[in-house]
Amino acid sequence: MPWTPNDMPNLDGQTAIVTGANGGIGFHTAHILASKGAHVVMACRNMEKAERAIDTLQSELPSAKAELSPLDLADLDNVKAFCDRFKQDHQALDLLVNNAGIMIPPHTLTKAGHEIQFATNHLGHFALTGHLLDRLVQAPAARVVTVSSLAHNWGKIRFDDLHWEKKYNMWGAYGQSKLANLLFSFELDKRLRSSGCSARALTAHPGFTATDITRESTWMHKGMPLVAQSAALGAWPTVRAATDPDAEGGTYWGPRWCFQIWGSPKQVGCTRAARNPNTANRLWDVSESLTEVRYAFPEPTG
Repeated sequence: MPWTPNDMPNLDGQTAIVTGANGGIGFHTAHILASKGAHVVMACRNMEKAERAIDTLQSELPSAKAELSPLDLADLDNVKAFCDRFKQDHQALDLLVNNAGIMIPPHTLTKAGHEIQFATNHLGHFALTGHLLDRLVQAPAARVVTVSSLAHNWGKIRFDDLHWEKKYNMWGAYGQSKLANLLFSFELDKRLRSSGCSARALTAHPGFTATDITRESTWMHKGMPLVAQSAALGAWPTVRAATDPDAEGGTYWGPRWCFQIWGSPKQVGCTRAARNPNTANRLWDVSESLTEVRYAFPEPTG
Protein backbone atom coordinates (compact mmCIF):
# COMPACT_ATOMS: atom_id res chain seq x y z
CA MET A 1 0.00 0.00 0.00
CA PRO A 2 1.23 3.54 -0.73
CA TRP A 3 2.63 5.36 2.29
CA THR A 4 0.61 8.12 3.98
CA PRO A 5 1.19 10.11 7.19
CA ASN A 6 -1.09 7.60 8.91
CA ASP A 7 1.89 5.21 8.74
CA MET A 8 4.08 7.51 10.83
CA PRO A 9 5.23 6.50 14.31
CA ASN A 10 4.39 8.55 17.38
CA LEU A 11 6.84 11.43 17.87
CA ASP A 12 6.10 12.32 21.49
CA GLY A 13 9.20 13.64 23.22
CA GLN A 14 11.03 14.48 20.01
CA THR A 15 12.20 17.95 19.01
CA ALA A 16 12.20 19.05 15.38
CA ILE A 17 13.35 22.16 13.51
CA VAL A 18 11.70 22.95 10.17
CA THR A 19 13.17 25.83 8.18
CA GLY A 20 10.80 27.84 6.04
CA ALA A 21 7.81 26.60 8.04
CA ASN A 22 5.72 29.73 7.47
CA GLY A 23 4.18 28.37 4.26
CA GLY A 24 4.08 25.73 1.54
CA ILE A 25 5.83 22.42 2.07
CA GLY A 26 7.53 23.65 5.23
CA PHE A 27 4.25 24.54 6.93
CA HIS A 28 2.69 21.20 6.09
CA THR A 29 5.82 19.36 7.24
CA ALA A 30 5.65 21.17 10.58
CA HIS A 31 1.90 20.52 10.79
CA ILE A 32 2.25 16.77 10.22
CA LEU A 33 5.16 16.41 12.66
CA ALA A 34 3.26 18.35 15.32
CA SER A 35 0.17 16.22 14.74
CA LYS A 36 2.25 13.18 15.75
CA GLY A 37 3.45 14.78 18.97
CA ALA A 38 6.78 16.39 18.04
CA HIS A 39 7.79 19.73 19.54
CA VAL A 40 8.35 21.77 16.37
CA VAL A 41 10.53 24.85 16.10
CA MET A 42 9.30 26.80 13.08
CA ALA A 43 12.40 28.61 11.80
CA CYS A 44 11.29 31.41 9.50
CA ARG A 45 12.61 34.57 7.88
CA ASN A 46 9.27 36.33 7.39
CA MET A 47 7.90 36.56 10.91
CA GLU A 48 4.63 38.18 9.85
CA LYS A 49 3.81 35.11 7.76
CA ALA A 50 5.20 32.90 10.50
CA GLU A 51 2.80 34.34 13.08
CA ARG A 52 -0.14 33.58 10.81
CA ALA A 53 1.21 30.08 10.16
CA ILE A 54 1.58 29.14 13.82
CA ASP A 55 -1.87 30.57 14.58
CA THR A 56 -3.31 28.33 11.86
CA LEU A 57 -1.38 25.30 13.09
CA GLN A 58 -2.46 25.78 16.68
CA SER A 59 -6.09 26.44 15.74
CA GLU A 60 -6.15 23.16 13.79
CA LEU A 61 -4.08 21.27 16.39
CA PRO A 62 -4.93 22.81 19.78
CA SER A 63 -2.56 20.48 21.63
CA ALA A 64 0.36 21.08 19.25
CA LYS A 65 3.75 21.92 20.73
CA ALA A 66 5.20 24.56 18.39
CA GLU A 67 7.26 27.72 18.65
CA LEU A 68 8.65 30.36 16.30
CA SER A 69 12.25 31.42 15.95
CA PRO A 70 13.55 33.92 13.36
CA LEU A 71 16.07 32.57 10.85
CA ASP A 72 17.50 34.19 7.73
CA LEU A 73 19.58 31.53 5.98
CA ALA A 74 21.20 34.10 3.68
CA ASP A 75 22.81 35.78 6.70
CA LEU A 76 25.42 33.54 8.34
CA ASP A 77 25.52 35.66 11.49
CA ASN A 78 21.77 35.24 11.79
CA VAL A 79 22.13 31.47 11.37
CA LYS A 80 24.63 31.39 14.23
CA ALA A 81 22.32 33.50 16.42
CA PHE A 82 19.41 31.13 15.76
CA CYS A 83 21.52 28.13 16.77
CA ASP A 84 22.71 29.87 19.94
CA ARG A 85 19.09 30.53 20.95
CA PHE A 86 18.08 26.95 20.22
CA LYS A 87 20.95 25.54 22.30
CA GLN A 88 19.96 27.65 25.29
CA ASP A 89 16.61 25.84 25.45
CA HIS A 90 17.26 22.37 23.99
CA GLN A 91 19.89 19.79 24.84
CA ALA A 92 19.08 17.47 21.93
CA LEU A 93 17.68 17.73 18.43
CA ASP A 94 15.93 14.70 16.97
CA LEU A 95 15.02 16.05 13.55
CA LEU A 96 16.38 18.88 11.42
CA VAL A 97 14.43 19.57 8.23
CA ASN A 98 16.43 21.80 5.88
CA ASN A 99 13.43 22.87 3.84
CA ALA A 100 13.55 26.62 3.21
CA GLY A 101 14.53 27.84 -0.21
CA ILE A 102 14.20 30.51 -2.85
CA MET A 103 13.82 30.11 -6.59
CA ILE A 104 14.93 32.15 -9.63
CA PRO A 105 15.24 35.67 -8.14
CA PRO A 106 17.18 38.42 -9.92
CA HIS A 107 20.94 38.14 -9.48
CA THR A 108 21.64 39.14 -5.88
CA LEU A 109 24.68 38.77 -3.65
CA THR A 110 24.44 38.47 0.12
CA LYS A 111 26.45 40.73 2.40
CA ALA A 112 29.10 38.00 2.40
CA GLY A 113 29.23 38.10 -1.40
CA HIS A 114 27.43 34.80 -2.05
CA GLU A 115 24.83 34.32 -4.79
CA ILE A 116 21.47 34.39 -3.02
CA GLN A 117 20.14 30.99 -4.15
CA PHE A 118 23.37 29.16 -3.34
CA ALA A 119 23.55 31.07 -0.05
CA THR A 120 19.98 30.38 1.07
CA ASN A 121 19.39 26.91 -0.32
CA HIS A 122 22.80 25.40 0.42
CA LEU A 123 25.30 27.45 2.43
CA GLY A 124 22.79 28.54 5.08
CA HIS A 125 21.69 24.97 5.67
CA PHE A 126 25.28 23.73 5.65
CA ALA A 127 26.11 26.25 8.42
CA LEU A 128 22.89 25.53 10.33
CA THR A 129 23.53 21.79 10.39
CA GLY A 130 27.15 22.27 11.39
CA HIS A 131 26.29 24.56 14.30
CA LEU A 132 23.65 22.09 15.51
CA LEU A 133 25.72 18.94 15.10
CA ASP A 134 26.44 18.69 18.82
CA ARG A 135 22.69 18.67 19.56
CA LEU A 136 21.99 16.11 16.82
CA VAL A 137 24.53 13.65 18.19
CA GLN A 138 22.90 13.93 21.63
CA ALA A 139 19.68 12.43 20.26
CA PRO A 140 19.42 8.62 20.12
CA ALA A 141 18.67 8.46 16.37
CA ALA A 142 18.60 11.94 14.88
CA ARG A 143 17.84 12.67 11.25
CA VAL A 144 18.77 15.55 8.97
CA VAL A 145 16.46 15.79 5.96
CA THR A 146 17.47 18.25 3.25
CA VAL A 147 14.91 19.18 0.61
CA SER A 148 16.24 19.16 -2.95
CA SER A 149 14.35 19.34 -6.25
CA LEU A 150 13.99 17.79 -9.69
CA ALA A 151 15.98 20.86 -10.75
CA HIS A 152 19.12 19.06 -9.56
CA ASN A 153 18.90 17.17 -12.86
CA TRP A 154 20.31 20.14 -14.76
CA GLY A 155 22.51 21.39 -11.94
CA LYS A 156 26.27 21.75 -12.15
CA ILE A 157 28.59 23.01 -9.41
CA ARG A 158 30.46 25.88 -11.05
CA PHE A 159 33.51 25.93 -8.81
CA ASP A 160 35.09 28.58 -11.04
CA ASP A 161 32.10 30.92 -10.59
CA LEU A 162 29.86 29.70 -7.75
CA HIS A 163 28.22 33.09 -7.37
CA TRP A 164 27.45 33.63 -11.07
CA GLU A 165 29.30 36.94 -11.31
CA LYS A 166 30.39 36.37 -14.91
CA LYS A 167 26.99 35.74 -16.47
CA TYR A 168 23.89 35.02 -14.39
CA ASN A 169 21.41 32.34 -15.35
CA MET A 170 18.67 32.15 -12.72
CA TRP A 171 17.66 28.59 -13.61
CA GLY A 172 21.25 27.42 -13.74
CA ALA A 173 21.92 28.94 -10.32
CA TYR A 174 18.81 27.27 -8.92
CA GLY A 175 19.84 23.90 -10.34
CA GLN A 176 23.32 24.33 -8.84
CA SER A 177 21.85 24.98 -5.37
CA LYS A 178 19.58 21.94 -5.56
CA LEU A 179 22.41 19.68 -6.73
CA ALA A 180 24.43 21.04 -3.81
CA ASN A 181 21.64 19.94 -1.45
CA LEU A 182 22.02 16.32 -2.57
CA LEU A 183 25.81 16.33 -2.57
CA PHE A 184 25.82 17.81 0.94
CA SER A 185 23.28 15.35 2.30
CA PHE A 186 24.98 12.26 0.90
CA GLU A 187 28.39 13.42 2.11
CA LEU A 188 26.99 14.30 5.54
CA ASP A 189 25.56 10.81 5.92
CA LYS A 190 28.88 9.29 4.88
CA ARG A 191 30.75 11.33 7.49
CA LEU A 192 28.21 10.60 10.21
CA ARG A 193 28.58 6.86 9.59
CA SER A 194 32.37 7.11 9.55
CA SER A 195 32.26 8.78 12.97
CA GLY A 196 30.08 6.00 14.37
CA CYS A 197 27.23 8.43 15.00
CA SER A 198 23.68 7.06 14.97
CA ALA A 199 22.30 10.13 13.17
CA ARG A 200 21.22 9.76 9.54
CA ALA A 201 21.13 12.24 6.68
CA LEU A 202 18.50 11.85 3.97
CA THR A 203 17.18 13.92 1.09
CA ALA A 204 13.71 14.46 -0.34
CA HIS A 205 12.00 16.40 -3.08
CA PRO A 206 8.33 17.42 -3.51
CA GLY A 207 7.91 16.69 -7.20
CA PHE A 208 5.68 19.17 -9.03
CA THR A 209 4.02 21.00 -6.16
CA ALA A 210 2.13 24.28 -6.02
CA THR A 211 3.86 26.56 -3.51
CA ASP A 212 4.79 30.22 -3.17
CA ILE A 213 8.43 29.49 -4.09
CA THR A 214 7.47 30.10 -7.75
CA ARG A 215 6.43 33.71 -7.08
CA GLU A 216 9.32 35.11 -9.17
CA SER A 217 7.86 33.41 -12.26
CA THR A 218 4.44 34.78 -13.23
CA TRP A 219 3.52 31.92 -15.55
CA MET A 220 4.58 29.25 -13.06
CA HIS A 221 2.88 30.94 -10.12
CA LYS A 222 -0.43 31.18 -11.99
CA GLY A 223 -0.22 27.89 -13.84
CA MET A 224 1.11 25.46 -11.24
CA PRO A 225 -2.08 25.22 -9.16
CA LEU A 226 -3.85 23.97 -12.28
CA VAL A 227 -1.57 20.97 -12.80
CA ALA A 228 0.54 20.47 -9.66
CA GLN A 229 -0.22 18.53 -6.50
CA SER A 230 -0.97 20.41 -3.30
CA ALA A 231 1.69 21.61 -0.89
CA ALA A 232 0.25 19.21 1.70
CA LEU A 233 0.99 16.23 -0.57
CA GLY A 234 4.33 17.76 -1.56
CA ALA A 235 5.42 17.54 2.07
CA TRP A 236 4.93 13.78 2.25
CA PRO A 237 8.36 12.76 0.85
CA THR A 238 10.07 14.97 3.43
CA VAL A 239 7.98 13.57 6.24
CA ARG A 240 8.54 9.98 5.18
CA ALA A 241 12.31 10.53 4.99
CA ALA A 242 12.13 12.10 8.44
CA THR A 243 10.11 9.42 10.20
CA ASP A 244 9.95 6.08 8.37
CA PRO A 245 11.86 3.62 10.60
CA ASP A 246 13.05 1.75 7.50
CA ALA A 247 14.39 4.82 5.68
CA GLU A 248 18.16 4.48 5.62
CA GLY A 249 20.71 7.27 5.64
CA GLY A 250 21.99 8.41 2.27
CA THR A 251 18.66 7.80 0.52
CA TYR A 252 16.53 10.12 -1.61
CA TRP A 253 12.72 10.28 -1.44
CA GLY A 254 10.16 11.71 -3.85
CA PRO A 255 6.76 11.12 -5.48
CA ARG A 256 6.24 7.72 -7.06
CA TRP A 257 4.28 8.57 -10.22
CA CYS A 258 4.97 10.18 -13.63
CA PHE A 259 8.74 10.65 -13.45
CA GLN A 260 8.64 11.65 -9.76
CA ILE A 261 6.13 14.44 -10.34
CA TRP A 262 3.08 13.33 -8.32
CA GLY A 263 1.96 10.76 -5.82
CA SER A 264 2.77 9.17 -2.50
CA PRO A 265 6.47 9.02 -1.56
CA LYS A 266 8.98 6.30 -2.22
CA GLN A 267 12.76 6.02 -2.47
CA VAL A 268 13.83 7.47 -5.83
CA GLY A 269 16.96 7.86 -7.91
CA CYS A 270 19.05 10.91 -8.72
CA THR A 271 21.67 11.92 -11.26
CA ARG A 272 25.18 10.46 -11.27
CA ALA A 273 26.48 13.97 -10.59
CA ALA A 274 24.68 13.97 -7.24
CA ARG A 275 26.58 10.82 -6.19
CA ASN A 276 30.03 11.99 -7.30
CA PRO A 277 32.29 11.67 -4.22
CA ASN A 278 35.00 13.96 -5.61
CA THR A 279 32.52 16.76 -6.23
CA ALA A 280 30.96 16.18 -2.80
CA ASN A 281 34.31 16.43 -1.04
CA ARG A 282 35.30 19.54 -2.94
CA LEU A 283 31.93 21.19 -2.26
CA TRP A 284 32.25 20.33 1.44
CA ASP A 285 35.68 22.00 1.64
CA VAL A 286 34.44 25.07 -0.23
CA SER A 287 31.34 25.28 1.96
CA GLU A 288 33.44 25.15 5.14
CA SER A 289 35.61 27.94 3.76
CA LEU A 290 32.70 30.16 2.69
CA THR A 291 30.71 29.71 5.91
CA GLU A 292 33.67 29.39 8.32
CA VAL A 293 31.80 26.46 9.90
CA ARG A 294 33.85 23.33 10.63
CA TYR A 295 31.98 20.17 11.54
CA ALA A 296 33.17 18.58 14.79
CA PHE A 297 32.18 14.94 14.29
CA PRO A 298 32.56 12.65 17.31
CA GLU A 299 35.58 10.37 17.34
CA PRO A 300 34.77 6.79 16.26
CA THR A 301 34.57 4.35 19.15
CA GLY A 302 35.87 0.79 19.23
